[in-house]
Amino acid sequence: MEVFTTAKRLIRIRSRGQLTIPQDLREALHLTDETALNVFTVGNVLLMTPKRLQRASLAAEAEREMKRQGLTLEDLLNDLREQRERYLAETDRED
Repeated sequence: MEVFTTAKRLIRIRSRGQLTIPQDLREALHLTDETALNVFTVGNVLLMTPKRLQRASLAAEAEREMKRQGLTLEDLLNDLREQRERYLAETDRED
């Protein structure tokens, strides 16, 4: 099973609203200076996807990948809860 990481990365927004995606992430996701991104908000989460992925195709791609890896929606929700707890514990330590 492929491991998904959600390690926290600090990215600053510059005065003109620009941000820099770290090079290792750009390379891993095959993003170039010509890549356009769609930006969505889900609650207080900012989600960016390459423009070639539209909402319907993004959902279909996610479903195919979940099936390929034998994951259920409940698996994803459980992982999200764990990640949220870990994030909150980490941010509490930093304050």
